[in-house]
Amino acid sequence: MIQTDLIIIGAGPTGLFTVFEAGLLKMKCHLIDSLPQPGGQLAEIYPKKPIYDIPGYPVVMAGELVDNLMEQIKPFNPGFTLGESAVAIEKTEDDKFIVTTNKGTQHMAPSVAIAGGLGVFTPRKPPIANLPAFEDKGVDYIVRDPEKFRNKRVVISGGGDSALDWTVFLADVASEVSLVHRRTSFRGHLDTVDKVQELAQKGKVKLITNAEVVDVHGTDKLSQVNIKQKDSDDLNVDCDYWLPLFGLTPTLGPIADWGLEIEKNAIVVDNATDYRTNIEGIYAIGDVNTYPGKLKLILCGFHEATIMVQSAFKRAFPDKKLSFKYTTVMGGVGSLE
Repeated sequence: MIQTDLIIIGAGPTGLFTVFEAGLLKMKCHLIDSLPQPGGQLAEIYPKKPIYDIPGYPVVMAGELVDNLMEQIKPFNPGFTLGESAVAIEKTEDDKFIVTTNKGTQHMAPSVAIAGGLGVFTPRKPPIANLPAFEDKGVDYIVRDPEKFRNKRVVISGGGDSALDWTVFLADVASEVSLVHRRTSFRGHLDTVDKVQELAQKGKVKLITNAEVVDVHGTDKLSQVNIKQKDSDDLNVDCDYWLPLFGLTPTLGPIADWGLEIEKNAIVVDNATDYRTNIEGIYAIGDVNTYPGKLKLILCGFHEATIMVQSAFKRAFPDKKLSFKYTTVMGGVGSLE
């Protein structure tokens, strides 16, 4: 059995930064993640996605942010159980928790921090009968490597941040980019909407609104999509790739059965104290939690982790005095006594 001071379920950006904050307090951490590598969605789904709201970085690629977080926590030598899902949790007589994975690996600690992001994801797929035949043959629901689309003809569908962000990014990568949306208004950030409109005016992006892709064609791989327009004739657009970016549907998975208070597929926490759940000793931080005024941003997860570890320290070391020090005057990482 693996014993540590804090079990972190989820090795995404919030989980990784938790290791740093806990390490400053001399706490040992062990992370559990169903993915085969650290980084969560950033590593698995969006490694090349640009992120604009990390303090100190005008823009940073998701994969680069993961690399930086891993470098930041290296001095604290955390443990990892990767490629395994946390499926069960039980409380011991001495007020500790045992977390067991789907492969039977057991972990014990006084506290558990659930940093599982939005959970397990499946893409929202449009109702097109022959669509499965073209999946990974020209139809992609996630952009993992934008270089795949270098000098290719790409059609993107969607009206949210993901569709808009990739339209802007791929405008300088693909030979042609068309953005198809069922409405004339978009749900994404206004700044990104303005960038898409500007690219459309310059002829770098073809904007097709009040329309949707209703059929796909090709032999061995995708070669054309059929677009139904509300106010004009249908379009047949030749393309190499179609990206239906309608979002991902998250589920909590086994965590939903742990007796935690759940609201709209998120774990309810007390944000007035330390992001504790309804079970003492179990915390939830990052996108997996909910409370009044919650914002699902990476930087908010970083803040929640910082507050949470102060409470977890008291559970791990009830007889020690917590003495918080600024990292700028510590004389080096890990110098807390």
